[in-house]
Amino acid sequence: MNVFSRFQAVTADILRDLAAAGTLPAGLDLDRISAEPPRDPTHGDVATNAAMVLAKPAGMKPRDLAERVAARLREHPDVAAVEVAGPGFINLRLSDAFWRDRLREVLRDGLAYGDSTVGAGTRVNVEYVSANPTGPLHVGHGRGAVFGDVLASLLTKAGYDVAREYYVNDAGAQVDVLARSAFHRYREALGETLGDVPEGLYPGDYLVPVGHMLAERHGTALRDQDESAWLPVVRDAAIDAMMALIREDLEAVGIRHDLFASERALVAGGKVDAAVKTLEDGGHVYRGVLEPPKGKMIEDWEPRPQLLFRSSAFGDDVDRPLQKSDGSWTYFASDIAYHFDKVNRGFQTLIDVWGADHGGYVKRVNAAVQALTGGKAEIDVKLCQLVRILRGGELVRMSKRSGDFVSLREVVDEVGKDVVRFIMLTRKNDAALDFDLVKVVEQSRDNPVFYVQYAHARACSVFRNAAEAMPGVDLSAAALADAPLDRLTDPDELAVIKALAAWPRIVEGAAQAHEPHRLAFYLSELAFLFHALWNKGREDPSLRFILPEAPETTMARMALLKGVATVVASGLQVFGIAAAEEMR
Repeated sequence: MNVFSRFQAVTADILRDLAAAGTLPAGLDLDRISAEPPRDPTHGDVATNAAMVLAKPAGMKPRDLAERVAARLREHPDVAAVEVAGPGFINLRLSDAFWRDRLREVLRDGLAYGDSTVGAGTRVNVEYVSANPTGPLHVGHGRGAVFGDVLASLLTKAGYDVAREYYVNDAGAQVDVLARSAFHRYREALGETLGDVPEGLYPGDYLVPVGHMLAERHGTALRDQDESAWLPVVRDAAIDAMMALIREDLEAVGIRHDLFASERALVAGGKVDAAVKTLEDGGHVYRGVLEPPKGKMIEDWEPRPQLLFRSSAFGDDVDRPLQKSDGSWTYFASDIAYHFDKVNRGFQTLIDVWGADHGGYVKRVNAAVQALTGGKAEIDVKLCQLVRILRGGELVRMSKRSGDFVSLREVVDEVGKDVVRFIMLTRKNDAALDFDLVKVVEQSRDNPVFYVQYAHARACSVFRNAAEAMPGVDLSAAALADAPLDRLTDPDELAVIKALAAWPRIVEGAAQAHEPHRLAFYLSELAFLFHALWNKGREDPSLRFILPEAPETTMARMALLKGVATVVASGLQVFGIAAAEEMR
């Protein structure tokens, strides 16, 4: 149960009743009322703005309306107290029994606790990574990969119908550079001494095996051919090898895509022509001459008529060219076709996860989707900022494997996939992230992944001790759901229960906002509350979880422990991380 949605609905029902009784005018718009946690927790458990937003259309003073709603809320069996505050906010304090029932809900639902239908089966395409197939993934790709993968899992938990997609940019100039780089390694494999990799080619050692593969497959046959003959052969082989390498890198961090879409296949299948035709039919394409780009000297600019998309009509800064001077499609035209193809495959929401360096591209893609669909499909582009790899505070710049950057695989091999997956979401996607290879494996409160994992492991440890202290006692979730939870009376115990009860709201809010980092923040806060309760028991023996002389209290506290372990495990499941039962 989303507690806040529940009391938003309760408040709406009261307003409808008041309207039916003639106390309020009929037809009030109730969509703007909300029920949220108060900014100051001392004000209560739930705050609603109902009186503030409805007073004017109801023709009443906000406090007068608030008092009428409050009087009805005081009659609700789950409400312990109601206060009208300030100009007309209504603050509710819910009964302890209500909160204890939320713990029973956690125990009965298990890992499904927090599952929601708010997505209503909406089809969502989450496209992420989509790195050019020119080498291994670097840690920046890793951030987008984790962000997209966890977002997809989060949306699934919230009731959306989600597909994970990778767009293979296999039709641009970068794959020709890849082919020439692989050909250089091929010649080396044949025994030629060529010296350093020439400027402009990819220098990483990851292409050495590709060169050997080409030598074994073709012998010397390619070496004496013109580039026009060998380039397509080498390009296809190199792209296949790089995509296999990328898939291995993704597998190492626990990521698998449902779909792989090819730019070359898109162009060959005529889908670019079809997308441009759709824009033309809508009156969104014309022939014209663009102004010189800002910063260009006029003598460097060659004005010429071009096929242009009226992207400025949809919020872009300028109109965008769709064809190059040789008549071939621009990359943007291919990108338009790709997004149109996703819509034609039935996706109602498109989420693209890009690196921050693509920020200037967002407006034109938004414009294209609006023009092609008439606003029937929505797109949300999430930009992931840079990741700095540190070692004990010192910047790590590059590796031999990749040539000029730290590869994702090297980081995963050193610290483990679970650490990578969690740490990548400890900052909002549009904030820069420092990833210190030393700090992320420290077993301390300052390490968020350890702190959260330790909460689950610590709960499991107490359960092992309880099983030894109370042999034969049923400590299953089903049995604990019937424990005498009224024995949980300490304010810190109730604070933990309230935190557990917030999980469904966190899931729904994070899914709707496309912000999976909220889960990391929530899990860290829940872990803090749990560890604080544990430490309180060390100082006050009466608050320990296992009290042999008080079996009913012990069972109630075991129920609380099981609730914490369940919600932490549920959150880590969304992250694609195993919940540890022991920390070593």
